Amino acid sequence: MPKNTQNELHSNYLIGTIILIGGGVLLFFTMISSIHFGAADLSFKSVWEAIFSYDGDKSSHVIVRELRLPRALAAVTVGAALAVAGAIMQGMTRNPLASPSIMGVTAGSSFLIAIAFAIFPAISYTGLISFSFLGAALGTILVFGISSLSKGGITPVKLALAGSAITSLLSSLSTAIGIRFNVSKDISYWYAGGVSAVQMEQLMYVAPFVLAGLILAIILSRSISILSLGEDIAKGLGQNTGVVKFLGTITVLFLTGAAVSVAGMIGFVGLVIPHIARFLVGVDYRWIIPCSAVLGGLLLLVADIASRLLNAPFETPVGAVTAIIGVPFFLYLARKEGREL
Repeated sequence: MPKNTQNELHSNYLIGTIILIGGGVLLFFTMISSIHFGAADLSFKSVWEAIFSYDGDKSSHVIVRELRLPRALAAVTVGAALAVAGAIMQGMTRNPLASPSIMGVTAGSSFLIAIAFAIFPAISYTGLISFSFLGAALGTILVFGISSLSKGGITPVKLALAGSAITSLLSSLSTAIGIRFNVSKDISYWYAGGVSAVQMEQLMYVAPFVLAGLILAIILSRSISILSLGEDIAKGLGQNTGVVKFLGTITVLFLTGAAVSVAGMIGFVGLVIPHIARFLVGVDYRWIIPCSAVLGGLLLLVADIASRLLNAPFETPVGAVTAIIGVPFFLYLARKEGREL
Protein backbone atom coordinates (compact mmCIF):
# COMPACT_ATOMS: atom_id res chain seq x y z
CA MET A 1 0.00 0.00 0.00
CA PRO A 2 1.44 3.44 -0.95
CA LYS A 3 2.67 5.57 1.93
CA ASN A 4 0.29 8.44 1.06
CA THR A 5 -2.68 6.05 1.19
CA GLN A 6 -1.53 4.69 4.54
CA ASN A 7 -1.19 8.22 5.93
CA GLU A 8 -4.66 9.12 4.64
CA LEU A 9 -6.22 6.01 6.21
CA HIS A 10 -4.47 6.74 9.50
CA SER A 11 -5.68 10.34 9.39
CA ASN A 12 -9.27 9.26 8.67
CA TYR A 13 -9.10 6.72 11.50
CA LEU A 14 -7.87 9.38 13.91
CA ILE A 15 -10.48 11.94 12.86
CA GLY A 16 -13.25 9.35 12.98
CA THR A 17 -12.24 8.29 16.48
CA ILE A 18 -12.18 11.92 17.64
CA ILE A 19 -15.65 12.53 16.17
CA LEU A 20 -17.14 9.44 17.81
CA ILE A 21 -15.59 10.01 21.24
CA GLY A 22 -15.55 13.81 21.31
CA GLY A 23 -18.93 14.02 19.59
CA GLY A 24 -20.42 11.60 22.10
CA VAL A 25 -19.16 13.71 25.02
CA LEU A 26 -20.37 16.92 23.35
CA LEU A 27 -23.72 15.25 22.67
CA PHE A 28 -24.14 14.46 26.37
CA PHE A 29 -23.44 18.01 27.55
CA THR A 30 -25.61 19.46 24.77
CA MET A 31 -28.46 17.24 25.97
CA ILE A 32 -28.01 18.63 29.49
CA SER A 33 -28.15 22.17 28.04
CA SER A 34 -31.25 21.27 26.00
CA ILE A 35 -33.01 20.02 29.12
CA HIS A 36 -31.98 23.19 30.97
CA PHE A 37 -33.56 25.62 28.45
CA GLY A 38 -37.33 26.16 28.55
CA ALA A 39 -40.21 28.23 29.84
CA ALA A 40 -39.60 27.08 33.41
CA ASP A 41 -36.28 28.28 34.77
CA LEU A 42 -34.35 25.22 35.97
CA SER A 43 -30.81 25.15 37.27
CA PHE A 44 -28.26 22.68 35.94
CA LYS A 45 -28.21 21.14 39.42
CA SER A 46 -31.95 20.44 39.25
CA VAL A 47 -31.54 18.90 35.82
CA TRP A 48 -28.74 16.67 37.03
CA GLU A 49 -30.71 15.58 40.11
CA ALA A 50 -33.86 14.88 38.07
CA ILE A 51 -31.94 12.61 35.70
CA PHE A 52 -29.88 10.67 38.22
CA SER A 53 -31.94 10.88 41.46
CA TYR A 54 -35.56 11.37 40.47
CA ASP A 55 -38.07 12.61 43.04
CA GLY A 56 -41.65 12.60 41.75
CA ASP A 57 -42.76 15.08 44.41
CA LYS A 58 -40.61 17.86 42.96
CA SER A 59 -42.18 19.76 40.05
CA SER A 60 -38.78 20.49 38.51
CA HIS A 61 -38.03 16.77 38.37
CA VAL A 62 -41.39 16.03 36.76
CA ILE A 63 -40.77 18.71 34.10
CA VAL A 64 -37.39 17.23 33.28
CA ARG A 65 -38.49 13.59 33.18
CA GLU A 66 -41.90 14.03 31.50
CA LEU A 67 -41.20 16.88 29.07
CA ARG A 68 -37.61 17.87 28.46
CA LEU A 69 -35.73 14.58 28.66
CA PRO A 70 -38.00 12.86 26.09
CA ARG A 71 -37.62 15.91 23.85
CA ALA A 72 -33.82 15.83 24.00
CA LEU A 73 -33.69 12.07 23.43
CA ALA A 74 -36.09 12.40 20.51
CA ALA A 75 -33.91 15.07 18.88
CA VAL A 76 -30.84 12.82 19.11
CA THR A 77 -32.74 9.75 17.89
CA VAL A 78 -34.42 11.48 14.95
CA GLY A 79 -31.26 13.36 13.94
CA ALA A 80 -29.20 10.17 13.95
CA ALA A 81 -31.85 8.24 12.02
CA LEU A 82 -32.25 10.87 9.28
CA ALA A 83 -28.50 11.41 8.91
CA VAL A 84 -27.76 7.69 8.54
CA ALA A 85 -30.68 7.25 6.14
CA GLY A 86 -29.28 10.07 4.00
CA ALA A 87 -25.79 8.57 4.06
CA ILE A 88 -27.11 5.20 2.88
CA MET A 89 -29.16 6.80 0.11
CA GLN A 90 -26.19 8.83 -1.13
CA GLY A 91 -23.93 5.80 -1.05
CA MET A 92 -26.32 3.43 -2.83
CA THR A 93 -27.44 5.86 -5.54
CA ARG A 94 -24.12 7.75 -5.86
CA ASN A 95 -26.32 10.84 -5.75
CA PRO A 96 -24.94 13.70 -3.60
CA LEU A 97 -28.41 15.29 -3.57
CA ALA A 98 -30.11 12.21 -2.07
CA SER A 99 -31.78 12.52 1.32
CA PRO A 100 -35.08 11.35 2.84
CA SER A 101 -36.64 14.82 2.59
CA ILE A 102 -35.59 15.49 -1.01
CA MET A 103 -36.29 12.00 -2.37
CA GLY A 104 -39.94 11.96 -1.29
CA VAL A 105 -39.51 9.52 1.60
CA THR A 106 -40.57 11.86 4.42
CA ALA A 107 -43.38 13.33 2.29
CA GLY A 108 -44.67 9.81 1.66
CA SER A 109 -44.73 9.11 5.40
CA SER A 110 -46.60 12.33 6.14
CA PHE A 111 -49.05 11.62 3.31
CA LEU A 112 -50.03 8.23 4.72
CA ILE A 113 -50.22 9.70 8.22
CA ALA A 114 -52.72 12.26 6.87
CA ILE A 115 -54.77 9.43 5.35
CA ALA A 116 -54.61 7.55 8.66
CA PHE A 117 -56.03 10.54 10.56
CA ALA A 118 -58.76 10.99 7.94
CA ILE A 119 -59.90 7.36 7.89
CA PHE A 120 -59.08 6.29 11.45
CA PRO A 121 -59.44 9.37 13.72
CA ALA A 122 -58.78 7.33 16.87
CA ILE A 123 -55.77 5.46 15.46
CA SER A 124 -53.19 4.25 17.98
CA TYR A 125 -49.57 5.33 17.89
CA THR A 126 -48.48 1.88 16.73
CA GLY A 127 -50.91 2.29 13.83
CA LEU A 128 -49.35 5.65 12.96
CA ILE A 129 -45.91 4.04 12.88
CA SER A 130 -47.19 1.40 10.46
CA PHE A 131 -48.68 4.05 8.17
CA SER A 132 -45.44 6.05 8.39
CA PHE A 133 -43.40 3.05 7.22
CA LEU A 134 -45.83 2.33 4.38
CA GLY A 135 -45.71 5.98 3.33
CA ALA A 136 -41.92 5.96 3.28
CA ALA A 137 -42.05 2.92 1.01
CA LEU A 138 -44.63 4.63 -1.23
CA GLY A 139 -42.48 7.75 -1.66
CA THR A 140 -39.41 5.65 -2.46
CA ILE A 141 -41.24 3.51 -5.02
CA LEU A 142 -42.73 6.54 -6.77
CA VAL A 143 -39.43 8.41 -7.04
CA PHE A 144 -37.36 5.48 -8.26
CA GLY A 145 -40.18 4.25 -10.50
CA ILE A 146 -40.58 7.59 -12.27
CA SER A 147 -36.81 8.02 -12.64
CA SER A 148 -36.34 4.53 -14.10
CA LEU A 149 -39.07 5.05 -16.71
CA SER A 150 -37.38 8.11 -18.20
CA LYS A 151 -35.10 7.90 -21.22
CA GLY A 152 -31.53 7.15 -20.20
CA GLY A 153 -32.47 5.50 -16.91
CA ILE A 154 -31.79 6.69 -13.39
CA THR A 155 -29.34 9.57 -12.92
CA PRO A 156 -28.63 11.72 -9.84
CA VAL A 157 -30.33 14.78 -11.35
CA LYS A 158 -33.41 12.79 -12.40
CA LEU A 159 -33.71 11.36 -8.89
CA ALA A 160 -33.51 14.85 -7.39
CA LEU A 161 -36.11 16.24 -9.83
CA ALA A 162 -38.46 13.27 -9.36
CA GLY A 163 -38.02 13.53 -5.59
CA SER A 164 -38.87 17.23 -5.58
CA ALA A 165 -41.93 16.63 -7.77
CA ILE A 166 -43.21 13.73 -5.65
CA THR A 167 -42.57 15.68 -2.45
CA SER A 168 -44.62 18.62 -3.76
CA LEU A 169 -47.40 16.32 -4.96
CA LEU A 170 -47.71 14.31 -1.75
CA SER A 171 -47.47 17.43 0.43
CA SER A 172 -50.27 19.07 -1.58
CA LEU A 173 -52.42 15.95 -1.32
CA SER A 174 -51.80 15.83 2.43
CA THR A 175 -52.97 19.43 2.74
CA ALA A 176 -56.08 18.68 0.66
CA ILE A 177 -56.90 15.65 2.82
CA GLY A 178 -56.45 17.73 5.97
CA ILE A 179 -58.90 20.37 4.70
CA ARG A 180 -61.43 17.89 3.26
CA PHE A 181 -61.63 15.71 6.38
CA ASN A 182 -61.08 18.52 8.89
CA VAL A 183 -57.91 16.98 10.33
CA SER A 184 -55.54 19.83 9.45
CA LYS A 185 -54.95 20.56 13.11
CA ASP A 186 -54.04 16.93 13.79
CA ILE A 187 -51.52 16.68 10.97
CA SER A 188 -50.08 20.20 11.28
CA TYR A 189 -47.52 18.85 13.75
CA TRP A 190 -46.09 16.56 11.07
CA TYR A 191 -45.97 19.41 8.56
CA ALA A 192 -43.97 21.75 10.80
CA GLY A 193 -41.64 19.12 12.19
CA GLY A 194 -40.51 19.14 15.79
CA VAL A 195 -39.91 17.17 18.95
CA SER A 196 -41.60 19.43 21.51
CA ALA A 197 -44.60 17.12 22.10
CA VAL A 198 -42.75 13.80 22.12
CA GLN A 199 -43.43 11.55 25.10
CA MET A 200 -41.28 8.76 26.46
CA GLU A 201 -43.89 6.16 25.44
CA GLN A 202 -43.54 7.18 21.81
CA LEU A 203 -39.78 6.85 21.97
CA MET A 204 -40.13 3.37 23.45
CA TYR A 205 -42.22 2.36 20.42
CA VAL A 206 -39.83 3.65 17.76
CA ALA A 207 -36.49 3.01 19.50
CA PRO A 208 -36.34 -0.69 18.43
CA PHE A 209 -36.86 0.31 14.76
CA VAL A 210 -34.19 3.01 14.89
CA LEU A 211 -31.78 0.71 16.72
CA ALA A 212 -32.38 -2.08 14.21
CA GLY A 213 -31.87 0.38 11.35
CA LEU A 214 -28.59 1.69 12.80
CA ILE A 215 -27.24 -1.81 13.42
CA LEU A 216 -28.19 -2.91 9.91
CA ALA A 217 -26.59 0.25 8.48
CA ILE A 218 -23.31 -0.51 10.26
CA ILE A 219 -23.41 -4.13 9.03
CA LEU A 220 -23.96 -2.89 5.47
CA SER A 221 -21.37 -0.10 5.69
CA ARG A 222 -18.57 -2.03 3.98
CA SER A 223 -20.87 -3.17 1.16
CA ILE A 224 -22.13 0.40 0.66
CA SER A 225 -18.53 1.62 0.45
CA ILE A 226 -17.96 -0.80 -2.43
CA LEU A 227 -21.31 0.02 -4.06
CA SER A 228 -20.51 3.73 -3.93
CA LEU A 229 -17.60 3.06 -6.32
CA GLY A 230 -20.09 2.04 -9.01
CA GLU A 231 -22.36 -0.93 -9.62
CA ASP A 232 -20.08 -2.46 -12.26
CA ILE A 233 -17.07 -2.31 -9.94
CA ALA A 234 -19.12 -3.77 -7.07
CA LYS A 235 -20.27 -6.67 -9.24
CA GLY A 236 -16.71 -7.19 -10.43
CA LEU A 237 -15.63 -7.56 -6.81
CA GLY A 238 -18.25 -10.26 -6.32
CA GLN A 239 -20.88 -8.21 -4.52
CA ASN A 240 -24.55 -9.08 -4.85
CA THR A 241 -25.69 -5.51 -5.49
CA GLY A 242 -29.38 -6.44 -5.58
CA VAL A 243 -29.29 -7.79 -2.02
CA VAL A 244 -27.28 -4.79 -0.77
CA LYS A 245 -29.73 -2.33 -2.35
CA PHE A 246 -32.73 -4.22 -0.96
CA LEU A 247 -31.33 -4.32 2.58
CA GLY A 248 -30.21 -0.70 2.28
CA THR A 249 -33.71 0.35 1.21
CA ILE A 250 -35.26 -1.54 4.14
CA THR A 251 -32.83 0.24 6.46
CA VAL A 252 -33.78 3.65 5.04
CA LEU A 253 -37.49 2.85 5.42
CA PHE A 254 -36.99 1.77 9.05
CA LEU A 255 -35.02 4.89 9.96
CA THR A 256 -37.14 7.40 8.04
CA GLY A 257 -40.49 5.87 8.95
CA ALA A 258 -39.61 5.88 12.64
CA ALA A 259 -38.22 9.45 12.49
CA VAL A 260 -41.29 10.89 10.74
CA SER A 261 -43.70 9.13 13.11
CA VAL A 262 -41.96 10.92 15.99
CA ALA A 263 -40.98 14.32 14.62
CA GLY A 264 -42.76 14.85 11.30
CA MET A 265 -41.15 16.39 8.22
CA ILE A 266 -37.72 17.62 9.28
CA GLY A 267 -35.68 18.27 6.19
CA PHE A 268 -32.03 18.53 5.15
CA VAL A 269 -30.46 16.68 8.10
CA GLY A 270 -30.01 13.66 5.85
CA LEU A 271 -28.53 15.86 3.12
CA VAL A 272 -26.02 18.00 5.02
CA ILE A 273 -24.61 15.63 7.64
CA PRO A 274 -23.37 12.82 5.32
CA HIS A 275 -21.43 15.40 3.29
CA ILE A 276 -19.81 16.78 6.43
CA ALA A 277 -18.95 13.27 7.62
CA ARG A 278 -17.54 12.34 4.20
CA PHE A 279 -15.43 15.51 4.16
CA LEU A 280 -14.00 14.71 7.59
CA VAL A 281 -13.40 10.94 7.42
CA GLY A 282 -13.19 10.15 3.70
CA VAL A 283 -15.25 7.79 1.57
CA ASP A 284 -15.28 4.73 3.84
CA TYR A 285 -18.87 4.21 5.00
CA ARG A 286 -17.64 2.20 7.97
CA TRP A 287 -16.73 5.64 9.35
CA ILE A 288 -19.29 7.78 7.53
CA ILE A 289 -22.31 5.97 9.00
CA PRO A 290 -21.42 6.07 12.73
CA CYS A 291 -20.04 9.62 12.41
CA SER A 292 -23.24 10.69 10.62
CA ALA A 293 -25.29 9.27 13.50
CA VAL A 294 -23.36 11.32 16.07
CA LEU A 295 -23.28 14.52 14.01
CA GLY A 296 -26.94 14.17 12.99
CA GLY A 297 -28.08 13.83 16.59
CA LEU A 298 -25.93 16.81 17.55
CA LEU A 299 -27.26 18.98 14.70
CA LEU A 300 -30.93 18.35 15.48
CA LEU A 301 -30.34 18.83 19.20
CA VAL A 302 -28.70 22.22 18.56
CA ALA A 303 -31.49 23.11 16.10
CA ASP A 304 -34.09 22.29 18.77
CA ILE A 305 -32.32 24.55 21.28
CA ALA A 306 -32.16 27.31 18.65
CA SER A 307 -35.88 26.91 17.94
CA ARG A 308 -36.59 27.88 21.55
CA LEU A 309 -34.23 30.85 21.58
CA LEU A 310 -34.85 32.51 18.20
CA ASN A 311 -38.29 33.88 19.07
CA ALA A 312 -38.62 33.30 22.81
CA PRO A 313 -41.00 32.72 24.53
CA PHE A 314 -42.53 31.28 21.33
CA GLU A 315 -41.00 28.33 19.52
CA THR A 316 -39.84 28.27 15.90
CA PRO A 317 -40.49 24.92 14.13
CA VAL A 318 -37.33 22.82 14.09
CA GLY A 319 -37.93 22.11 10.41
CA ALA A 320 -37.56 25.83 9.69
CA VAL A 321 -34.26 25.97 11.56
CA THR A 322 -32.78 23.01 9.66
CA ALA A 323 -34.05 24.53 6.39
CA ILE A 324 -32.05 27.71 7.07
CA ILE A 325 -28.93 25.54 6.94
CA GLY A 326 -30.09 23.00 4.38
CA VAL A 327 -31.54 25.11 1.57
CA PRO A 328 -28.32 27.04 0.79
CA PHE A 329 -26.37 23.78 1.01
CA PHE A 330 -28.79 22.07 -1.40
CA LEU A 331 -28.54 24.95 -3.87
CA TYR A 332 -24.74 24.79 -3.68
CA LEU A 333 -24.75 21.05 -4.39
CA ALA A 334 -27.27 21.39 -7.22
CA ARG A 335 -25.17 24.12 -8.83
CA LYS A 336 -22.01 22.07 -8.44
CA GLU A 337 -23.61 18.94 -9.93
CA GLY A 338 -25.04 20.99 -12.80
CA ARG A 339 -21.55 22.18 -13.74
CA GLU A 340 -20.28 18.60 -13.86
CA LEU A 341 -22.97 17.38 -16.29
